[in-house]
Amino acid sequence: MKPLVRFCVLVMQRYLPDAFLFAVILTFIAFLAAWGITEKSFMQIIVGWGNGLWGILGFAMQMTLIVVTGHAMASSKPIKSILNTLASIPKDGPSAAMLCAFIAGVANWINWGFGLIIAALFARAVARRLPRVDYGYLVAAGYAGFIIWHAGLSGSIPLAIATKGHIVENLIGIIPTTDTIFSAPNLIISGFIICTVPLLFKFIAPEDHEIRTVDPALLEDPEEIQEPVNKTPAQMVEYSRLVTWTIGIMGVAYLGNYFYQNGVLNLSLNIVIMCFMWAGLLLHGTPISYMRAVQEAIQGAAGIAVQFPLYGGIQGIMISSGLAGIIATWFMSFSTEFTFPLFTFIAGGIINVFVPSGGGQWIVQGPINIPAAVELGVSPAKVAMSIAYGDMWTNMIQPFWALPLLGIAKLGAKDIMGYCVMVLLWSGLVIGLGLLFLPGWAPYVPVS
Repeated sequence: MKPLVRFCVLVMQRYLPDAFLFAVILTFIAFLAAWGITEKSFMQIIVGWGNGLWGILGFAMQMTLIVVTGHAMASSKPIKSILNTLASIPKDGPSAAMLCAFIAGVANWINWGFGLIIAALFARAVARRLPRVDYGYLVAAGYAGFIIWHAGLSGSIPLAIATKGHIVENLIGIIPTTDTIFSAPNLIISGFIICTVPLLFKFIAPEDHEIRTVDPALLEDPEEIQEPVNKTPAQMVEYSRLVTWTIGIMGVAYLGNYFYQNGVLNLSLNIVIMCFMWAGLLLHGTPISYMRAVQEAIQGAAGIAVQFPLYGGIQGIMISSGLAGIIATWFMSFSTEFTFPLFTFIAGGIINVFVPSGGGQWIVQGPINIPAAVELGVSPAKVAMSIAYGDMWTNMIQPFWALPLLGIAKLGAKDIMGYCVMVLLWSGLVIGLGLLFLPGWAPYVPVS
């Protein structure tokens, strides 16, 4: 296994371009494929691309806030203390990566936004305490936890089909999360990946002479600014804990009511952002301290501002041209009842490279694969989860979702993707075998 890991790391280090250029290259590939395969004209594809550029701006803002508020919260003294305590547990690189991968896996199963931030922050805390750890290897272990997100509580596809009015409700009705997220096969696949990916990182740990140590400057936090003794009226407000606690109580009251009404585990992306924001504000104590932390954190969100519109454009090409549908249909053409979920998963993985959005992927594959599942007599819940698995699987070689984590870790995609290729291979094997052989999926029930 070690020679394969070295090869993957070397290839990614030498040949994987910056994440921005990766998005540009994907744009060219998607455009040429759509122009050559579909019946759309040059200008029609251009229009689809241009319209798609701004289709995920709202989501880009959410991701920016996830990075900024999560990083700002972690820079507070109480969170630093907790992270440092946890970071003191591992004594070497492999044990640190194993713990990081496990924590990240559990956190991502609960909520992907929460999981990405926790993974990055924990990796930074460990790297401060273990100067001889390979930082890229450690951050890769944190990102590896993301491999399980769509099988967890924030999985957009299983939550979509459990909601009235979803796009294939007329065919399959409402499928509860007990048949998807909390089904025995999904829990077995999820649990097995969460428990074995840390072991994988033990086996793929770099040798001592291969370790790429981190520049300590990347891990430095800004110096604390001392509170002035003789404050001006403006400074009295800036350093006022009364202001912090007043707005903090309002936020806590809202969140308390939300969780009371919807349940503690019902974490939407906006609620995760709000939790990070208000926790960070209260933990920093004063408005000026929190805003200085935000100013420092926002540097890590620079890549998101430019790259997310590009991926919106790629998604626009794939959907408006019908290219994504062609890929899904091609895999269906040679599928049987036994292999259909597996090929749906593989098709989902390919489409995810160009449409790295769970919701966008469901819009593409749901109306194509679910009717085919009904015709073949395959469990719609199983096929929906196959699409979800494909969506999360190739995230290990697609830097789109790594941007928030990389922004906090202050690394590039090429620093982690070599190790993530191994996670891709292992998780693909586990999920593929699970889809082929695990029983217990809810059967298709015709809609009356």
